[in-house]
Amino acid sequence: MLKFQTRACALQVLSAILEGSKQFLSVAEDTTDHRMAFTPFSVTIASSIRELHRCLLLALVAESSSQTITQIIKCLANLVSNAPYNRLKLSLLTKVWNHIKPYIRHKDVNVRVSSLTLLGAIVSTHAPLPEVQLLLQQPCSSGLSSSNSATPHLSTPDCWDRVPGGSSLEEVSVSSPKASAEPCWLIRLCISTVVLPKEDSCSGSDAGSAVGSTYEPCPMRLEALQVLAHLARGYFSMAQLYLMELGEVICKCMGEANPSIQLHSVKLLEELGTGLIQQYKPDSNMAPEQRVPIYMVVMFWTAMLNGPLPRALQSSEHPTLQASACDALSSILPEAFSSLPNDKQILCITMLLGLNDNKNHLVKAATSRALGVYVLFPCLRQDVIFVADTANAILMSLQDKSLNVRAKAAWSLGNLTDTLIVNMDTPDPSFQDEFSGLLLLKMLQSAIHASTDKDKVKSNAVRALGNLLHFLQPTHIERPRFAEIIEESIQALISTVVNEAAMKVRWNACYAIGNVFKNPALPLGSAPWTSQAYKALTSVVMSCKNFKVRIRSAAALSIPGKRAQYGSLEQFAQIWNALVTALQKSEDTTDFLEFKYCASLRTHICQALLHLLSLASASDFPCIQDSLERNGDMIQFYILQFLKSGVEGDDPGAVHTPQERDQMVRVALKHIHSVQALPGDTAKRVIVIFLEDTLAIHCDSSGGQVALLGSSDQ
Repeated sequence: MLKFQTRACALQVLSAILEGSKQFLSVAEDTTDHRMAFTPFSVTIASSIRELHRCLLLALVAESSSQTITQIIKCLANLVSNAPYNRLKLSLLTKVWNHIKPYIRHKDVNVRVSSLTLLGAIVSTHAPLPEVQLLLQQPCSSGLSSSNSATPHLSTPDCWDRVPGGSSLEEVSVSSPKASAEPCWLIRLCISTVVLPKEDSCSGSDAGSAVGSTYEPCPMRLEALQVLAHLARGYFSMAQLYLMELGEVICKCMGEANPSIQLHSVKLLEELGTGLIQQYKPDSNMAPEQRVPIYMVVMFWTAMLNGPLPRALQSSEHPTLQASACDALSSILPEAFSSLPNDKQILCITMLLGLNDNKNHLVKAATSRALGVYVLFPCLRQDVIFVADTANAILMSLQDKSLNVRAKAAWSLGNLTDTLIVNMDTPDPSFQDEFSGLLLLKMLQSAIHASTDKDKVKSNAVRALGNLLHFLQPTHIERPRFAEIIEESIQALISTVVNEAAMKVRWNACYAIGNVFKNPALPLGSAPWTSQAYKALTSVVMSCKNFKVRIRSAAALSIPGKRAQYGSLEQFAQIWNALVTALQKSEDTTDFLEFKYCASLRTHICQALLHLLSLASASDFPCIQDSLERNGDMIQFYILQFLKSGVEGDDPGAVHTPQERDQMVRVALKHIHSVQALPGDTAKRVIVIFLEDTLAIHCDSSGGQVALLGSSDQ
C-alpha cells in the first residue's frame, strides 16, 4: 500500500477534479433498470459516481492516518456536493451517512470538522431529498462513538441528552407543531457542539484550540453553525421543531467576542427567518396547522430584538457582521412584524434608516435591500411618512459609487413603487393625496438616470419608471414641471425596449410600458410619444430573439381599453399587421430553448388580436379585411388552438378558462355587430363571417350546441 502522504496527495487531486463538476455529473441518471442493447452515457456516468462512492468509503474504513482520513472525507464532501442524487438510485447517501457518523467523535479535530462539512454537504445537496429526510429522523442511538480508533464502535454520547438553557426536548416539542417522536440527532449534535463544554476525551488532541477554552475548537463550532443553517434552508420542517432552542443558541453566539461565531449565528438567524416566511407564502403547500404559529414567531423575534441583535447591527468595527444582521432583520415574517411590540417595530425601522448612511458599501447595500423588503409589509405600506423616508434613503443610495449598492437600491425602488400601485387599489385615497409630488418628481428623475446604468441597476429602474407613471394622478400630470419629466421617462423606456440590452431588462421595459398604458390620465393616443411606444413594442413582438420579451410586448399591446388610445388609423393598422406577422413567425427561432414559449406567445398574440377587434371602429375594418383575406386561414387556425388549449396556468396576464377564451371571441363579435358600417363597405361582413365561422368550428369540435351571437341580425 502507498504511504499515507501519497494517498493524501492522490485524494487532493481527486478532490480538485470533483470540485466544480456539477454540470458534467448532472447528466448521470440511474433511477430505473436499463435493458438496452447499448449503455447510455448517462448510465456510464452514474456507474462512475457509484464506483467513486464505493472506493472512497472502502478507503475510509481501511485508513489509519488522521491526515488521510481528513482528505478522504473532504473528497467525499466534494463528491456529495456535485453528484445529482435526485437522478440516482437510493442508498448512496445512506451509505456515506452511516460511514461518517462514527468519525464525528474522532480524536482528531480536523477529522471531526471535515465530518461535519460532509454532513452539511449531504443536507444541502438537492434539498429536500426523501432519503436524507429519513436519515435525519434516525434514532440518536444509531451510529456514533466516542472511540478514538479509525473504525469506532457505535454508541451515543451523553452530551446529546443535554439541552442548553435548561430546556428539555419535551418542552421544545410541545410548543412546536407536529413534533416528531424521535428528535433530529444532527440538530442536537450541532447544538451540543456549539454551546456545550467539550468532552475531556477529545480535548487532548484538539490542534488549534484555545488554551483553557471550555468549548469545542472554533472550526468545529463554525461548521456546526453552518450545518444548522443548511438544515434550516433545506429541511425547515425539521428545524422548526427546535425554533426557540435555536434562538437561544443564536443569542448566545451573538453575545460572544469571536466575530466569526457571531457572523455564522446571524446567518443561521436569517435562514430561520426565511424558512418562516416560506411557510406563510400564498403558494406554500404546507397545511396551516403544520406552520409555526404566529405567536411563536413573535416570541422568537422579540427574543432576538431583546438580545444582542441590535448590538450586532451597531458593530461598526465588523461591517460584514453588520450587513448580515441587516439581512437577518429583513427576514422577519410580515405577519409577525405587525404583532411585535411597538417599540420593537420602531427599533427595526430606526436602525435600518440610520444604517443607510453607513460608509461601508456592504452595510449600505444590505440596508437598502432590507428597506425594500419592509416597504412591502402590509402594516407599513400605507404609512406615508415611512414610505417617504424610505424613498429618500433609497434615492440617496442610488447615487452611491458602489454598483452593488445601486443595484440593491434600484430593486428597493421597484418594490417601493409596487407599494404605490397597491395603495391605489385601497378605498381610502388619503395616501395618494398625502404623498409628496416633489418626491415623486425626484423618484422619476433618479429612475431615469438609473435606466442608463449597468443592467443590474437598469432592470429595476425601468420597472420603477413604469410603476411611477402608472401611479401619477391627474393633479400631477396637469402641472407643467411634470410634462417634461413624463416625456423623458417614456423615452427612457422606449430606448430600453429597442436597444440591445439584456433580455431581462427589455422584458421589464415592455412590462413597464404596459403599466404606463394602464394610467387613464396620461394622453395615450394623442401624445407624440404614443407612436414611438407602439413602434417599439411592434418591432419587438415581430423580431426579438427572446420569446419571453415578445410575449410581454404582445401583452402590453392588449392593455389600452379604448380605441382612441391606439391612435390614428395608420397606427392601428400597423399594430394589427405587426401582430399578424408575429403570429406567422411564432415558430421562427434557431434557439431550441425558445420553442417551449411558442404556445404562450401565440396565446398572447391571439388575445391582443381579439382585443383589437373588440375596440375597432368602422374605419379600421378595411385594414382588418385585407389582413383576413391574405392570412385568414392562419389566424383562424391559431385562434382555434387558443380556444381549445389556452395557456399554462402559471402564465401571468393570460386568460385561463375555456369560458373566458370563448367569451373573448363573442365580445369581439358583438362589438363588430354593433358598429355602423360605412356605406358600401363589405369589410364588416367579412369580419363577422370570420368570427362566426371560427366559433362554429370550435363548437363543432368541442361537441357544444352554442347559438352564435347576432346571427339573426346579419
